Amino acid sequence: MEHYNMNLTLKVWKQKNATSKGKFETYEVTNISSEMSFLEMFDVLNERLIDEGKEPITFDHDCREGICGACSMYVDGRAHGPWQKNTVCQLHMRAYKDGDTIVVEPWRSGAFPVIKDLMVDRRAFDRIIEAGGFISVNTGNAVDANSLPVDRAKSEEAFNAAACIGCGACVAACPNGSAMLFVSAKVSQLALLPQGEPERHTRVLNMVTQMDKEGFGNCGNIYNCEAECPKGISVENIARMNREYLGASLSSDI
Repeated sequence: MEHYNMNLTLKVWKQKNATSKGKFETYEVTNISSEMSFLEMFDVLNERLIDEGKEPITFDHDCREGICGACSMYVDGRAHGPWQKNTVCQLHMRAYKDGDTIVVEPWRSGAFPVIKDLMVDRRAFDRIIEAGGFISVNTGNAVDANSLPVDRAKSEEAFNAAACIGCGACVAACPNGSAMLFVSAKVSQLALLPQGEPERHTRVLNMVTQMDKEGFGNCGNIYNCEAECPKGISVENIARMNREYLGASLSSDI
């Protein structure tokens, strides 16, 4: 693949905190390698801003390997940028050409308030997990991996649901700011396995209740969430969660 350098114009959202008014600031970056990642490009810009005595751009990141989901931002109006099934940290500058203007902004959701600039508070997801996204087990020796037989098809479905990294792209892509894809993935990964059976009903009821408390919107069934999810989580999980919720609501053991 041919390597090249480019000059770019960045329009980046700057906002002091959740209660202050934000605005776009324009930055020029030069000699950006096509082989840089998007976040490496931001590193170059921030180093320059610091050298100039200016405030750097705040953005969230950790693993930079598409695993943690921290690099949550819109790039030119799309969650995680133009590449399909990709996080911002794995987006490379070869997606752009010399002279391009790139608009970067944080997730727009009332449930994800801005901390600063491009960093948002996604702890609402953590509270949903705390409400029921776990299994209770006795401590002691590890259980033999083969002691609980699991149907292969179900284990693969559970594995696919567990691939969700909780980045919030589904919320950001949904016009209603719905968290249904995230919550359904976390419900599915346990509902499909025998280890999740004992708390099956309380889990889905508690997680959906917490989701509503956090102020996420309703699912609009337009599949934007699946289209923008960097891990390709299927909306089939939403249908499964709805069935789980209905079954739990009708159960007499709650």
